[in-house]
Amino acid sequence: MHGGGLSGWLLVALCAATGVYCLLRMRACDGAERQAAGGEAVMGFGMAAMALPAAVLTPPGWSWAVYAAVFGGTALFALAGAARGFLVDQAGSGRHDGHRPDHLHHLVGSLAMFYMALAMATPAGEGVRAAQGAHGGHAAGAVGGIPVLTGGLLLYYVVYVLRSGARLVPVPAPSPVPAGGPGMTAGGPGAGWATRPELTLVCRLSMALAMVAMLVTL
Repeated sequence: MHGGGLSGWLLVALCAATGVYCLLRMRACDGAERQAAGGEAVMGFGMAAMALPAAVLTPPGWSWAVYAAVFGGTALFALAGAARGFLVDQAGSGRHDGHRPDHLHHLVGSLAMFYMALAMATPAGEGVRAAQGAHGGHAAGAVGGIPVLTGGLLLYYVVYVLRSGARLVPVPAPSPVPAGGPGMTAGGPGAGWATRPELTLVCRLSMALAMVAMLVTL
């Protein structure tokens, strides 16, 4: 985080682009999907701010407390969404909003950002920031977090990236629907490009890759 050079700017561009896409998705959908897009927009812009090169921006120490407060709030929001879906299932209604896995993923992401902000606010994190500023990039051997927790989050995001990448592999197209047959699938000519499921998956995959890059710096 707040590294230097080309890698830092690439992370900023990637995270900012995903944040903008999520804002566009918010305007094109409603309900649980709109809430998910809003949470992802906050995540994208927050990650872009945290990835700004140290040569451009050296954040004051209190800024990490602000990051922790923001992502602590988004974690509580995601936790409430996951709990609501769980309670609906337990009530025996046989249906839920279809976004419980997304709520859980957003919860992990918000907790990861909260953890990184806390890690960078500690004395060890101050050492990481100082080393990054001195070397203009990521400081080798500087640790600002709990290795076991950092490793667990890295494992989660590596698995998520591999699974998401596999889902993007093209599959044979189904047989064409006869004219006048049942309708249009999501992402077809009648759907807005911002709500196409493959673009949403690419957005989440991009943020997961950025999260891996940021966790590696701890």
